[in-house]
Amino acid sequence: MTRVRSVGGNQRNALDTGWEVAFAPAGMPREDIDTLDWLPAQVPGTAAGAFRAAGRWDFPQTRDFDAEDWWWRCRFQAGRGPAVLGFGGLATLAEVWLDRECILVSDNMFRCHEVPVTLAGEHELLIRCRALAPELAKRRPRPRWRVPMLKQQQLRWFRTTLLGRTPGWSPSCPAVGPWRGVWLETRSLDVGPVRLDARVDRRLGSISITATLDACVESAALVVERGDRRAGASLAVNGGYWQGRVQIDNPALWWPHTHGEPSLYRASLMLKCGGESTMVDLGRIGFRTIEVDRGAGEDFRIVVNDVPVFCRGACWTPLDPVTLSASPEAYRTAIAQAREAGMNMLRVGGTMVYEDDAFYDALDEAGILLWQDCMFANMDYPDDEAFIANVLAEVDQQLDRLHSHASLAVLCGNSEVEQQAAMSGAPRECWSPSLFHHVIAECARSFDIACVASSTTGGVFPHAADAGPTSYYGVGAYLRGFEDARRSRVRFASECLAFANIPEDSGLPSASTRAHHPLWKARSPRDLGAGWDFDDVRDHYVQRLFGIDPVALRGIDHERYLALGRAATGEAMARCFAEWRRADTQTRGALIWFLRDLWPGVGWGVVDANGDPKPCWYALKRALAPVALAITDEGVNGLALHIANDPAASLDARLTIDLFRNGEASVGHAETAVHVPAHGAVTVAMASLFDEWLDLSYAHRFGPPPADVVHAKLVANDVLMADVFWFPAGLPSDREADIGLTASIEQGGDDASVLRIGTRRFAQTVFLHAPGYLPEDNGFHLAPGQTRTVGLRPHGDPQRRRAHGNAVALNAEISAGFALP
Repeated sequence: MTRVRSVGGNQRNALDTGWEVAFAPAGMPREDIDTLDWLPAQVPGTAAGAFRAAGRWDFPQTRDFDAEDWWWRCRFQAGRGPAVLGFGGLATLAEVWLDRECILVSDNMFRCHEVPVTLAGEHELLIRCRALAPELAKRRPRPRWRVPMLKQQQLRWFRTTLLGRTPGWSPSCPAVGPWRGVWLETRSLDVGPVRLDARVDRRLGSISITATLDACVESAALVVERGDRRAGASLAVNGGYWQGRVQIDNPALWWPHTHGEPSLYRASLMLKCGGESTMVDLGRIGFRTIEVDRGAGEDFRIVVNDVPVFCRGACWTPLDPVTLSASPEAYRTAIAQAREAGMNMLRVGGTMVYEDDAFYDALDEAGILLWQDCMFANMDYPDDEAFIANVLAEVDQQLDRLHSHASLAVLCGNSEVEQQAAMSGAPRECWSPSLFHHVIAECARSFDIACVASSTTGGVFPHAADAGPTSYYGVGAYLRGFEDARRSRVRFASECLAFANIPEDSGLPSASTRAHHPLWKARSPRDLGAGWDFDDVRDHYVQRLFGIDPVALRGIDHERYLALGRAATGEAMARCFAEWRRADTQTRGALIWFLRDLWPGVGWGVVDANGDPKPCWYALKRALAPVALAITDEGVNGLALHIANDPAASLDARLTIDLFRNGEASVGHAETAVHVPAHGAVTVAMASLFDEWLDLSYAHRFGPPPADVVHAKLVANDVLMADVFWFPAGLPSDREADIGLTASIEQGGDDASVLRIGTRRFAQTVFLHAPGYLPEDNGFHLAPGQTRTVGLRPHGDPQRRRAHGNAVALNAEISAGFALP
């Protein structure tokens, strides 16, 4: 793993065809493998992936992939002479033979290996991934605390992913096999490792390089370019390394997309060896400053280019939890979707895997910050010399390839280790393991990367919300009211707001799956041993928001139960972000747990396992937009309007308030000009906009509320920037026969269509159902008399497109149909 992407003259060939896989009893001799039942296999890949492709396993089936040895083999042709065999990752206890000679033994799935070999025509490559279960059964020192999400506590001794081994919330398909690429490379020139560091100071950018180069290299130069701008500098040998620095005046800066443009420069090395020129591609790099501002020690704020950034986004999950691999196009699509939702940070958590280079490249291009955990989570890891050495080699490799990505904002030692120790009753001296506070922290310092020891750390106990990063589930698993999002004084939620988010029917195991069905419940996330699951959490907020018993509703009107559940989690998330993005907030960031479901069902993701947005995704898109408007209840002080303006230009706009009663009657109007500074936010007391006092927060309750619906709009240059609604008496739960909802295609085309939606009376949470199309917005309210247009773009299999769609409001019996192109 290195910054080098390619070296001109070197020939790298992926060994990705002709593979077979077979399973065997643990410990079976290599000499007996010809008796096994061999199946075609894809590499990179896993045992579960191969069996799924062969039709011999899928999610509903139970199989312990850790209980057996798994063998991979392939034959390949090569020229004669020296070469390098590369292995991007072998999960987890692996041995590799080339033509019956053992050339590699690996016990860490997160490490890359290169093995010099001598080729002579046709060869056989054989990989055995040994059964993990017998190793886990061996007696070892007991941990000082237990981890409830794991059945097997001794996983702490093995450098492998927990994904697939957490039965409460992930499918049972642990990674076993060559999960990253295997390649063969013949080299005319050895290059690496190469370290690039970009700096910017007072508008002067510099990129320094330190490289280990082949002895034949006569001269070297670093070239940096963007568009028609090009700069270069020669390298000189210093202490056995080639070093140099390129300087650029007033470089274009890399910004998170919410705050500016994520500008990147391409870097390359130009080498001369034996009179021949060779180009080394070093990928793209950005000029920016990123620091973690801890204030007096309790704060935790990401500052980019001297601008504090409110970080919002989600925790990433592999696009395919079975194979753990994806194409560059799939990464770009998924990350573009996160960007479209207004997210500017993704976290790769310690229960997952380090992702492929294409993932990090896509983050750089999209302008999305990265919170990168090292792959440690919850457990009491050994203070063992060999284990620590293995970890150091792993972390050094990962930082070698990641440190110069413009998107990398935070390196985190682990996920929730300190919290787990504290919650399990371990004494305070156990809460801060040296591995994370010293060993990995020192690695990060050597690469000049901002580092935090754990995803939950700081404060009077590690998971205290008001100091440092925390896992915030006050609103969510702990069933707290929405006011807790402010009352807890959350500093930075490294994960938060986990709900069993209901997808569209296409995201369920089947469209007919019902909430009481065993398959639904099997995939509803839960903590092992708990007497509740996250369906119960969602149902709690359905009752809190709509004042209706969800269990009773489920039994008599399942579709209505689903509709309210789909609306509730988006509403809950939006209310929390309204608190967290206010001008006087102490909250610096919040990352939802998860971005995407691991398998079809009602999971934590705001995107389903097929990659389609859930209804809550649209609510987040409105709440997380770079320019956003929100309303909060300030009790006896009335309602407050909050305008966030992340972009680099100030915002001058018109803020209007309309009040409605009985679904249609206008009972109040106010408006004012507002100025919001660049990268800033302002708060406006709604009461200041009216000449008379109105109990719009319905705190005093001197009779009925003055309005049922409060509609606020932010308009700039005749463009609706954002609008938001508030309901003084709470969200309506009743339905009317007809609210006058209309929908029609205003403009149709093969690439995209425009749908116009209008209503006579207030329309609550309008869901658009357009088979084969993806709406740009969904689940939105409409004020009485309001119309809006929504883009529809073709999506998915063209054969699934239908001739008609419809718009359905939660408060209406009658839907509005429309013809699709």
